[in-house]
Amino acid sequence: MPYYITKDGLEKLKKELEALKTVSRKDVIERIRNAKELGDLSENAEYSDAKEEQGFIEGKIIEKENFIRKAVIIDSNNKDVVMLGSTIVVECENENIKREYTIVGSNEANPSEGRVSNESPLGKAFLGKKLGNIVEVVAPKTVLRCKIIEIK
Repeated sequence: MPYYITKDGLEKLKKELEALKTVSRKDVIERIRNAKELGDLSENAEYSDAKEEQGFIEGKIIEKENFIRKAVIIDSNNKDVVMLGSTIVVECENENIKREYTIVGSNEANPSEGRVSNESPLGKAFLGKKLGNIVEVVAPKTVLRCKIIEIK
């Protein structure tokens, strides 16, 4: 299964992976080495904690490497239709504010930053729509009607 991600998102992920490999991994190895010097490993909480953290870090490294290997970079050059990678500006009825959203893959989503998953109700509602379209978005307590006023 491919993982959709923006070019910037992929670069950020690669930096996170590098930090895990070069900083976090080395730090935990040092913690394990120091804990071993304390003596009996069977009752050594520092050693157990460090080994547990090492497993967590190695799991994160594998997860990020797999994601990068399966990553498909989103190309959002199309300014006529909302697609993965598009940044849109919308204005919803009953609100006097414009909202900006970027439609991204689910692993890159961060709603508080306006990065909306293509699998979310909001993302699904806008995908494939054109400039000027009015889109109905089903929210938990209401149905929003939003007009697409810009596709970047």
